[in-house]
Amino acid sequence: DTTMPELGAFYDGFQASQIFCQGVTYTYDDIILHPGHINFGAETVDLSSKLSKNVPLGVPMVSSPMDTVTGGRMAAAMASLGAMGVVHYNQTTEEQVAAVREACTFRRLYDVNMPCLSTSATVADVLALRGNHARGDNVDVLVTEGGQMGGKLLGVVTNRDVEFVNDTATSLEEVMTRELITVEAGAAAEQAYAQLAACKKGVLPVVDASGNAVAALARADLRSLRACPAAPAPPSARSDGRLLVAAAIGTREDDKARAAALAAAGACAVVLDSSQGDSTFQLNMLRYLKGAHPNLDVICGNVVTGAQALRLIQAGADGLRVGMGSGSICTTQEVCAVGRGQATAVYHVGRVARHEGVPFMADGGIQNSGNITKALALGASAVMCGSMFAGTEEAPGEFFMYEGKRVKRYRGMGSLEAMQQGSDTRYLSDKSRLKIAQGVSGAVADKGSVYK
Repeated sequence: DTTMPELGAFYDGFQASQIFCQGVTYTYDDIILHPGHINFGAETVDLSSKLSKNVPLGVPMVSSPMDTVTGGRMAAAMASLGAMGVVHYNQTTEEQVAAVREACTFRRLYDVNMPCLSTSATVADVLALRGNHARGDNVDVLVTEGGQMGGKLLGVVTNRDVEFVNDTATSLEEVMTRELITVEAGAAAEQAYAQLAACKKGVLPVVDASGNAVAALARADLRSLRACPAAPAPPSARSDGRLLVAAAIGTREDDKARAAALAAAGACAVVLDSSQGDSTFQLNMLRYLKGAHPNLDVICGNVVTGAQALRLIQAGADGLRVGMGSGSICTTQEVCAVGRGQATAVYHVGRVARHEGVPFMADGGIQNSGNITKALALGASAVMCGSMFAGTEEAPGEFFMYEGKRVKRYRGMGSLEAMQQGSDTRYLSDKSRLKIAQGVSGAVADKGSVYK
């Protein structure tokens, strides 16, 4: 018989329902997607998604609330690129609130931490800053009343102002540049960048209507921006321009006050951060938060089964985190004998979440871009990554040299090192006399900026 069969007869792969309903658990590396027919260009693909019911994403990627991954700087960078960062809570409430507030008000290239000195400071003070600043010998200093950001701008001191001054006791009032070109704080970003490029100065102070210094634009940062690829999506931001930032909290009684402070600081969502989200503690905290802060999205987890997901959704969860023991430095599956292959977990939670209309993140196990594709194809609204962003300039911590390589520390929140700083609440063991590690510590090589 030479009659050509119907096209469907040549579809020799398996449907997801066939693969994942056999009682076998699979990781991302256990499966591969078959290619299909393409009738569109890659530039037409829309990757916009949701972090939770009311929080949009231009790029379906989220940085994990780990103390070596997401602080205020990382959260700001992720939101600037259309993604999202979840600020970790292995710190005091005041520190976390400051990080959220810093990230919400961040504007790319606007350096709000540029060194400031008063007119009575000396050249020696400027030289001392060089050894303690990321730019090394190219430190620019704003001279303000009181020597702090927010004071009236009086002048600027650059390397050219001090490099040939022999007497380091010379006051900055004698050497500073007084004739300044400035940009107003409310200026559009494009206008500010153009003004910086045109002024031929190394630094362009940003001032408010009263002439007080509020930030600065540095030419070195503009060069760095131009060297980066174009942003994949508009920033994740509110209508007033403030960036969207999420924050993690626990399920203890004092976390209620932490949540209130974070909401007041501008957090758009809180993530109930627990290795096992299907608990009475999380259900109680979820119900409290939905009653006390109805406009604050609450993301629950972690879960790996449909039943776990449904219990949290029915209690009011606005989003979910899926994954248990799948992270590169997480040992929960080995230590506690619980968890699930991440591909299987994403598929089964996805069936429930889609039916209920609740977005969810595939958290952990992302080693490459193919893993991201698989997670999204299996139903995830976004992926949450830790190791992918660890070791970048924006990740918390300092670089150090190890075996000739520039590295940053990276640790699981279940490591003993992290537990000693407070993350044991995440593993429901903060009241235990004996701490059992569910993660390890290590170091990752310098990856450059997350913008790249």
